[in-house]
Amino acid sequence: MARFRIPSTIVIIFVTVQTGFLLFMYARYSSFMPQSEEKPSQVHVLILSSWRSGSSFVGQLFSQHPSVFYLMEPAWHVWVKMYQNSAKVLHMAVRDLVRSVFLCDMSVFDAYMPWKRNLSDLFQWAASRALCSAPACDSFQRTDITSEMACKTLCGRYPFGKVEEACKTYSHVVIKEVRFFDLKVLYPLLTDPSLNLRIIHLVRDPRAVVKSREQSVKALARDNGIVLSTNGTKVEDSKYKVMQEVCRSHVQIYETATLKPPNFLKDRYLMVRFEDLVRDPLSEISEMYKFADLSLTPRLKSWIYNITHGQGPGKKKEAFKITSRDAVSVSQAWRNVLSFQKVKKIQEVCKGAINILGYQLVDSEKEQRDLTLDLVLPRRQNQFSWSSFNPKH
Repeated sequence: MARFRIPSTIVIIFVTVQTGFLLFMYARYSSFMPQSEEKPSQVHVLILSSWRSGSSFVGQLFSQHPSVFYLMEPAWHVWVKMYQNSAKVLHMAVRDLVRSVFLCDMSVFDAYMPWKRNLSDLFQWAASRALCSAPACDSFQRTDITSEMACKTLCGRYPFGKVEEACKTYSHVVIKEVRFFDLKVLYPLLTDPSLNLRIIHLVRDPRAVVKSREQSVKALARDNGIVLSTNGTKVEDSKYKVMQEVCRSHVQIYETATLKPPNFLKDRYLMVRFEDLVRDPLSEISEMYKFADLSLTPRLKSWIYNITHGQGPGKKKEAFKITSRDAVSVSQAWRNVLSFQKVKKIQEVCKGAINILGYQLVDSEKEQRDLTLDLVLPRRQNQFSWSSFNPKH
């Protein structure tokens, strides 16, 4: 009996046409189906910033809210475990960890700290009021304003499982992270139907950032190496190469979010300048809370006033602590501390970011020291493109 063979080309064409027809019918059918507009029960907020930009302070503004479960830089564990890689290579691992935390799935930490037993195994756990109060720890109430020192003393030995248990009881999950350098890396989270994500992009005058970084040179050396892809070698950023990357990332994030952003980013991105925040704390915080579907409580208002109206700019040993300080003095301290030669170099490296984020360059030491000259300009749209700017080396 003769066999009839159909050429493979015809088979491929037939399968392709059939697949196309099925996809067409599915799309046509789907257009008549009611679309679910239900959002996840929790609100997810990512405070996106860089080191020494006031992000720990902003994190505390959310952490102390009784409706918020907050974690400070959980991706620290990724970078510590995989420090020989570059920041770009680690982006995906950081994003996956952040997504899991937003969904209150803390098993993600198994890959980075399999020995975990207690709350104290988690990086900067005591900065989270949620981990210092019920149900994570019985020593404080949710409405209490907690301190890291008291929390470490009373709550550190509670089991690590309390992290996930507590997370699931809050309406808002907030993460502060400094390890994203590209907004597009976050697109899968913004389009994930299981997340209700909003992004607060916190920036600060690069000259003030450098002044603050100089107080923390050793603490930042390993992270610097990851940013500069040095295969695990620690780096002290004396030539401002890390600052160049930080400034580049802020420009990229801001431009991506404001110049022809994708539809799914609408109403889900808010840029906040640290300088605006410390000048008018309650107004700026109210705006951030509104963006995150939160409201200020009387107790929070009082705490915010006290923490931003302390004496002086704070001590060097307090570089990573939230203490009561004169917040405006903190934001202006670089003008008296840095030499004009350093300021000129930072301005060369970060000119684009200084321009687009709304800060004024100084052309002389006299201008730098003159505190009556306001270097924080009104916020505005700017058509600057990073690709058009090549910093001098």
